[in-house]
Amino acid sequence: MTAPSSDARYSRDELVEALGIDPEYGEKIWTAFGFARQHSDAKLFSDADVAAFRLFARGAAQVDEAAQIATARTIGQSLARLADWQADQLTEFDQNPDVTWSINDMAKALNRIQQLVWRLHLEIALEGSRSSHTDHADWNTVIGFVDVVGYTSLSRQIDHHELNDLITAFEDRISAVVTRYDGQVIKTLGDGILFANPDPASSALTALDIADLSDQPPIPRLRIGLAHGEVLARLGDVFGEPVNIAARLCGSARPGKILIDENLADAIEDDDRVRLRSIPPLSVRGYRRLRAHALSRPKP
Repeated sequence: MTAPSSDARYSRDELVEALGIDPEYGEKIWTAFGFARQHSDAKLFSDADVAAFRLFARGAAQVDEAAQIATARTIGQSLARLADWQADQLTEFDQNPDVTWSINDMAKALNRIQQLVWRLHLEIALEGSRSSHTDHADWNTVIGFVDVVGYTSLSRQIDHHELNDLITAFEDRISAVVTRYDGQVIKTLGDGILFANPDPASSALTALDIADLSDQPPIPRLRIGLAHGEVLARLGDVFGEPVNIAARLCGSARPGKILIDENLADAIEDDDRVRLRSIPPLSVRGYRRLRAHALSRPKP
């Protein structure tokens, strides 16, 4: 574990006192960030940290407590997952005799890079929110689901190294395709990826390129579902009927194939870069007669 900053002067309780917030509320936020409910006198926070938290606390005063807790939980869960992965990587580097830097030096460098990457992503997201959607607002977009066919069975047949290679290649290559068409990966789900793209044609081309990756080692067979409509964008995630429909279509698609809903089919029916084929209505959970189309490339 890296040492606290040399200018750290405040413990967690002293931070709460300096902010002038209710200790019980401070405990809820601390827990939502993912830290244990335990008393500690360790000096963790500097004057700069207090100033940042004070600005956050003033802004939070304009938002109801449930939303504040949800925000803290989202930040905590995202960073905890990232930190776990980074800790494994730093430990591996530290055990490598060819690496001469200490874990503390590597952590400092990683912190600097991480802040830079985050700032750039934030600027892109802020620019996008001005021209398209904002959090807690309806967003007209295409939602895509991609998952690995037979993942549970497959994961039992291969060792952890092979599984790691599979997941890494799956996430890297799918993410590259999504960003190539100016889409956004919303989240990864182990054996699945949820993405969004507000442009119907671009989302269809994304799906076609992803389908080309199916059964191309180390990536196993994939299936894809797309649905177009209004979703709720909240805390970096999306909710609504298009999300549910895309998931159902993905689950109903055959290996290497793409199913799309009627809304998306209507939006791209005149695009000569794609081929649509109607299929019989699907009976899936929540939808007794879900109308869908198979998406593919035009025949030569």
